[in-house]
Amino acid sequence: MSTFKSLGVLNYRIWFLGALVSNIGTWMQRTAQDWLVFAHLSNHDAGAMGITLALQLGPQLFLAPWAGLLADRHSRRRLLVMTQSAMAVLSTGLGILVLSGAAQLWHVYVFALLLGVVSALDAPVRQTFVSELVKDDYLSNAVALNSASFNVARMIGPAVAGMLTVAVGPGWVFMINTLTFVAMLGAIRAIPSSSLRVQPRAAAGKGRIREGLRYVRNRPDIMVVLVAIFVMGTFGLNFVLFIAAMVGTEFGMDAGAFGLLNSVMAIGSVAGALLSARRGRPRMRLIFAASGGFGIASGFAAMAPNYTMFGLALIPCGLFALTMITSANGYVQSTTEPVMRGRVMALYMAIFMGGTPIGAPFVGWVSSVAGPRWAVGVAAAAGASTAVVGIIWIIRARQLRLRFDSSARGLRFFRIESQGISPVMDDRVKGESPVKRAGTVKKAGAVKKAGAARDPYPNDADQS
Repeated sequence: MSTFKSLGVLNYRIWFLGALVSNIGTWMQRTAQDWLVFAHLSNHDAGAMGITLALQLGPQLFLAPWAGLLADRHSRRRLLVMTQSAMAVLSTGLGILVLSGAAQLWHVYVFALLLGVVSALDAPVRQTFVSELVKDDYLSNAVALNSASFNVARMIGPAVAGMLTVAVGPGWVFMINTLTFVAMLGAIRAIPSSSLRVQPRAAAGKGRIREGLRYVRNRPDIMVVLVAIFVMGTFGLNFVLFIAAMVGTEFGMDAGAFGLLNSVMAIGSVAGALLSARRGRPRMRLIFAASGGFGIASGFAAMAPNYTMFGLALIPCGLFALTMITSANGYVQSTTEPVMRGRVMALYMAIFMGGTPIGAPFVGWVSSVAGPRWAVGVAAAAGASTAVVGIIWIIRARQLRLRFDSSARGLRFFRIESQGISPVMDDRVKGESPVKRAGTVKKAGAVKKAGAARDPYPNDADQS
């Protein structure tokens, strides 16, 4: 089946299974950590949860350039062994603190910051390592299946963590997560280095980080995707915050209900990831359509009258959110030149995850001051505004205009017409940037023969 074609590759199959186990443990720890902060160490303070998330995700903002350069210059397999081992040690340390009864809120803050530093180095390596496991034609499918794995784990992990947190406490959840890192390390070890696809490495020397930034700056299509994921990642995807606030404050329920809702939302997330895996190359129009759908679904969730209806509303929230995330991730990876992929994906992850230090405290503050429903309303506004950004981009890039035709009948009085495709929309999925291709037709400082540089793989925004 086209949905699971990457699993036919042995190396990817090994990676997929190891990552699935590790992701389950990660979601278990996230759920237990969030409930530890919210219910045990801060007396139901959503703002404290926001600070924890900010500390854990904030390092993405500062370390992304160096993390991306590491991914482009060094063995990604070795880097993964180092980062996964470090995260196992941190999980063990926090578990020991909690089990001993010595854990305080500031301890969790410190461990969240340390985990954030390691995760910032790990993220671009994990994202780009997939390109060494599968061929380019399978890359979008593999990215989507990674998202499916992450969200299958999101279905299992929070539910298990919720039950274990109630039964034995969060400390044991952290210790169990340590064991899941062993599965990931075993999977990495089982993949022979000689079987990995050789990828071009960035050359040593100064200016390599600036080189990556220039590459992104000269790709307007990637720039608009980065704007979209910043808005969504900062204000729209703070699910843990508003789900915890709705469960604990609005509905007055416990950690088990909190974990269950995370799993329910993951049903839609898995569906969105699998639907993305079925598609061919990622399409830009889908990124913005999914953002609009997320905004509408979040609006319904904000108005849900009870726990059951809120849970049902989270399913389409998860579906549209993962469709947007997976499409954006696949688009950026598949249209970026391999030698730049680590730096570009590091910037992508920094913008996507690094906005949380701004968004999470803000959403937590809104929840504390105005109520949890308004916090969900912030997510709805983020989805709607991202869709508007996409509409404006498509209108400008395709040079669309509304034309009135007095000779037509009915709704055909008004027609949307294109005055020509802007060069910024002519992006090659195989990785050649519009700027690079423009250089092939630019002579003596002027663009000539631009029409001759037509793309046989035009961007979806060029299609009806």
